[in-house]
Amino acid sequence: MISRKTILTALLAGAAALLAGCGKAASKEDAGGGEQEPPANVTVETAALGAIDRVITADAVLYPINQANVMPKLAAPVRRMLVNRGDHVKAGQVLAELESADLAAAANESKALYEQSEAAYQMLTRATVLDDRTKAEADVQAAQQTYDAAKRVYESRVALQKEGALAQKLVDDAKVAMVQAQSALETAQRHLESLNQVSQRESIRGAEAQMNAARAHYENAAVQLSYAKVVSPIDGIVADRPVYPGEMPPSGSPIVSIVDISRVVARANVPVKEAAAIKVGNPARIAGPDGDLPGRVTVVSPAVDPSTTTVEVWVQLANPGERLKPGATVRVSIIAETIQNTVIVPAAALLNSDEGGQKIMIVAGNIARERKVSVGVRQGDRVQILSGIQPGDQVITAGGLGLDDKAKVIVQAPKAEEEADEDEDNSDEPEPGPGGKPAAQPQEKK
Repeated sequence: MISRKTILTALLAGAAALLAGCGKAASKEDAGGGEQEPPANVTVETAALGAIDRVITADAVLYPINQANVMPKLAAPVRRMLVNRGDHVKAGQVLAELESADLAAAANESKALYEQSEAAYQMLTRATVLDDRTKAEADVQAAQQTYDAAKRVYESRVALQKEGALAQKLVDDAKVAMVQAQSALETAQRHLESLNQVSQRESIRGAEAQMNAARAHYENAAVQLSYAKVVSPIDGIVADRPVYPGEMPPSGSPIVSIVDISRVVARANVPVKEAAAIKVGNPARIAGPDGDLPGRVTVVSPAVDPSTTTVEVWVQLANPGERLKPGATVRVSIIAETIQNTVIVPAAALLNSDEGGQKIMIVAGNIARERKVSVGVRQGDRVQILSGIQPGDQVITAGGLGLDDKAKVIVQAPKAEEEADEDEDNSDEPEPGPGGKPAAQPQEKK
């Protein structure tokens, strides 16, 4: 009889053979299908809600905030120029002087005529008119007294004649004298009245008009003389000065060109669709020689240029140090709107999908998952995601290129964090002492 121990040994040997066969089959299967790929190392960042600016960029040409081509108002040779190209000038500052001896003589003559007419007017209003009025008033007063006396004589003689004590002829003579006195009084009164109402008033008006005409002639001559000094209408810098002393400036040509570049205007042509979102007052930035400079939109043209189908937009900004020069081309970035509470991811997380469009790889439990996304506004290295992922998803920013869906991954810390950890670890090590050896650690006092 076969013992129990022998049967048990045989069973164990068969099981071992069976396991060995399975192992060989598995190894053959692995050899035929290839070894399993190791997990890929990736770097992730968290998709978060935040704000992002919709920025419209365009090339622009710089213009001065103000400029003036100063032309003389007189056709006269230049006597002297007082500024050169590159000089800073103020409004009202004299830039050049023209020959003006003839204008000065005409102005002096007009001034003398004006002073003469003014003196005649003063004499008329303060002396002549006053004397005439005084004499007319005295004549009226004398005529009134004469008439009153003649009237009393006539009345007295009429009373005596009624009593039979006086002849009729004496009464008639007294009546004639009274009538003559009355006529003289009326004449004096009419003269005084016309002197007050018409004669004196018209005389004064005529003298005043003559004086005003002389003054206007003198002021015109003085203005013509002032044109001999060419002044700056604005603050700025002399950009051009093509005329020299002794030359006759060409008609209609400026003798000095001035530009104000304390502030500049960048004029950009923006496509119609993008310009629809731009409003006056929107903030903007312009790339300057020392970094970006802030500005504001001041003009959005209401008309579209038919040749380019663009809208002209003006951005005004300060020009510290006058580093920006008119005529230069710059890049303008206009913030059309700020989108709040939207999903934002780094631009490095975006990948091109094999099926078209764009995708993002996210990490869920050390497994990479592919998500097709709809992309919105881009701002620098940040991108707005309209759909496809949720806030809090771990998006792969490095190592996601070529990664398959459901592949195993190992999340690595960003380089900045690794360097910070290394610096923190190195800070714990003792500083080297003389000869490069570690410095001795201080011993605790017992």
